Amino acid sequence: MKKLLFLFILLPLLSFGQSKKKVDLSNPNATIYTHIYFLMPDSYDVDKSAATIRGIPREEAREKVVKLKEVLDGNGLRVDFTKVPKDPKYIDTTGIGRQRLEVNQNRYAPFPLRMPDVYVEKVGSRWYYSEETVEKIDELFRDTFPVEWAFLDENFPEFFTYTVYGYHIWKPIAIVVMILICVLLYYVLEPVVFFLLKNFGGVLFKKKFSEESLKITRELARPIVFVLIVRFIKRLLPSLQLVEWNAFLVTGVRIAETVFWIYIFLKIMKFGVNLYEEKNRDKRSKLDRQLAPLVGKVLHGVVVFIGFLHILTLFGVDPATVLAGASIGGIAVAFAAQDSVKNLIGTLVIFLDKPFQLDDWVVIGGVEGAVEKVGFRSTRVRGADTTMFQIPNSKVVEMEINNKGLRVYRRYTTELGIRYDTPPDLIEAFMEGIKEIIRLHPETRSQSYNVEFVKFADFSLNIMVNVYFQSPDWGMEQASKNVLHLAILRLAAHIGIEFAFPSSTLMIEQLPGQESLATQYALDKKEIAKRVEKIMSEFEKKEHMIDPDTSKIPGI
Repeated sequence: MKKLLFLFILLPLLSFGQSKKKVDLSNPNATIYTHIYFLMPDSYDVDKSAATIRGIPREEAREKVVKLKEVLDGNGLRVDFTKVPKDPKYIDTTGIGRQRLEVNQNRYAPFPLRMPDVYVEKVGSRWYYSEETVEKIDELFRDTFPVEWAFLDENFPEFFTYTVYGYHIWKPIAIVVMILICVLLYYVLEPVVFFLLKNFGGVLFKKKFSEESLKITRELARPIVFVLIVRFIKRLLPSLQLVEWNAFLVTGVRIAETVFWIYIFLKIMKFGVNLYEEKNRDKRSKLDRQLAPLVGKVLHGVVVFIGFLHILTLFGVDPATVLAGASIGGIAVAFAAQDSVKNLIGTLVIFLDKPFQLDDWVVIGGVEGAVEKVGFRSTRVRGADTTMFQIPNSKVVEMEINNKGLRVYRRYTTELGIRYDTPPDLIEAFMEGIKEIIRLHPETRSQSYNVEFVKFADFSLNIMVNVYFQSPDWGMEQASKNVLHLAILRLAAHIGIEFAFPSSTLMIEQLPGQESLATQYALDKKEIAKRVEKIMSEFEKKEHMIDPDTSKIPGI
């Protein structure tokens, strides 16, 4: 009974002794926990917390541990003790602090991305905050708290020292004032930043900005102002010492700053692409002009991805881990999206090899039409009937491409069928007239052409006309044909040439008491020559310049 009574008395004493925390520096987790735990309101003992620092006087160590705790709170950094190693022999394999190239050291940084200079290291059998950390504490404190708000508690009227839900009333007042200052700063800085960007750009590029460039410049000025305002907030916010809210507020402000920086870089790239387009509009090929927007889209994706990685660091995620995972996942995606990868490679080949330009008339496989756009995945070809064809770029580089747009000359061959009863002299004069039309035509190659009597067809005498047009595209070619055809028709009508067509004709040369019904041709060579000369003179006087606006695909 006595032993039982003694046990009941001893157990509370033992539990009391166990509940009382002691300084523990045996591993990284214990050291950091000792520092934080003994600076909490319910367990405040700054002397025990100061035991985590060695090599300096005790009074200075007390000041240092308090400042370090405030730095962590001011930056919204909270230690997740479930992730802090408890191994007394823990080895850092990443490398941090002043000697970052040295790895495999007995040290640990709770925030290696946000605050790498704050870490503990093993000295003998115990773990302490490193000398580098101790030296950096004052600097980190000044950077975190550029404005000291504590004087308000001492110098302002008693009203401002009242507490609301545990916070001094001056703190929400300071937040409201800060918001008003931010609004004022926006309206003041936005026109100033726009003015500076416009004038700096004008001096740098030695030219007056276009309307599009001015629009982009104004769009660029706004996020720059927002970044300045966010940095202003980020500098003042920790000084309010809203400990419970700092982790959320500081992280939110940092995310906002990152987003604005991403927006700024995107606008800078857009401005650069636009300026490059304006400067080289007449110096580059049509395909090269399309390359700039495509490169802009690639850079757009790169900037967004880098910004995303930076945002992950705000949550303690190592970008190297993400990249490693992305590389492994990329291999799997590459196998699953082989066609897309092939199309992307095909796109690069098209831009490097340049088998065609935009608006070129091409035949790719069984598709014929004008190249309208080259995208990341496919090439768009618009047919003569305005049908849109989308050909995968991987197929484009594999198929035979007939680029009619690269032809120096566009060959055109046709046969003219005239009636069997046409006199030979008239046929000869007709052919000479066609030759003269070709020589006078502004878009034909006058050194190379053929106009020959080539065939006795079933119902016609066939004259072959073979010419070469100097037209740069399909539309101009059609306009050139139009001029040639109309001139031939006028010549034929003027000298009395009639074209044949499949038919059955009953010829009655003469009825009693009437004139002959047979076609009366001008058989006199001099008369024929006179008529040919007249029609050639008329053709030469006319302006047969082809309208560039006719160089379009029908229906567009």
